[in-house]
Amino acid sequence: MTTSGNTIALDEEARISARRIFSVIANELMQVELEFERQARSNVQVIDYLGEYLRASGGKRVRPALTILSNYAVGGDGSRYNSIRMATVMEFLHTATLVHDDIIDKADTRRKRPTVNALYGNETAVLMGDWLYMSAFETSLAERSLPVLDILTSVTRKMTEGEILQLTLLGEADVSEAQYFDVLKRKTAYLFSASCEIGAILGGASEQQQTALRDYGLNLGTAFQLIDDLLDFTSSEEALGKAAGADLLGGKVTLPLIYLRDTESNAREMIKTVLSEGKYSSVKPQDLLDAIVRSGALEQAQARANEYAESACTALEILPDSEYSDSLRALPTYILERDR
Repeated sequence: MTTSGNTIALDEEARISARRIFSVIANELMQVELEFERQARSNVQVIDYLGEYLRASGGKRVRPALTILSNYAVGGDGSRYNSIRMATVMEFLHTATLVHDDIIDKADTRRKRPTVNALYGNETAVLMGDWLYMSAFETSLAERSLPVLDILTSVTRKMTEGEILQLTLLGEADVSEAQYFDVLKRKTAYLFSASCEIGAILGGASEQQQTALRDYGLNLGTAFQLIDDLLDFTSSEEALGKAAGADLLGGKVTLPLIYLRDTESNAREMIKTVLSEGKYSSVKPQDLLDAIVRSGALEQAQARANEYAESACTALEILPDSEYSDSLRALPTYILERDR
């Protein structure tokens, strides 16, 4: 995949490396699972149950993996308990945002399982998300590190601001590219960045290495969400776990639609129709996808994802060679190639 003269090689060797990314920290990620289970325990029965339910519903644990890999990549020991503990904190923060997102989106399922709000209602889900946030901060206090707490406080504020900004833009057909990226970075990319930077701090990184990993995470997280928004149109419902074009049904205008709207004169009306109807009735999902492909909007959005992935790789040039920095370098390719 090529972007403005920059190319990320997606040959077979790169794909194999991408599949093996997390194998170098398999034991550490197992410890994260155990730590998640420990941190999610509560003497309040419903919290205890939901904590385990959310842990068992977990995804690929990308954010904890970034914390551990970043720690190792700067010469630290990612298997130390404080690294495992903080990697788990990053997953707690991510899980809290998902719980709150599902309430706002009125989602009944996530990863093909019922959401907390579907099981117990919005009130319980809100409080469970709050509990996860507070538990994450309580755990992080044990690190006794003001720089780490500053990063966590900042990223939590940015994520909340991103959610509020997105709410103000729901149902708006004229969302700008700048507004889209502002929300994207606040909701997704800054947590990637914080995961990497905290891992670097725990690993004893130099100031330059810390900055490099912060930038790496921000670019990687941006590419990750761009691909997620592309998959909303191109992935199968079975792979994605939701119907194609679901983001627009939820009132969200993503980058492919922004490029389509600014390219084809009738696209704005198509988008407005779906937003107003709240379903694909007058406009069919395939009609919208055909228009996106025909206009070049899909390729244009993919090119932006490639640019951010390339920037992520460039940020790592300062790091010494190791199997851990190799894994970090393979992650952008993995993200560009994922199908869900």
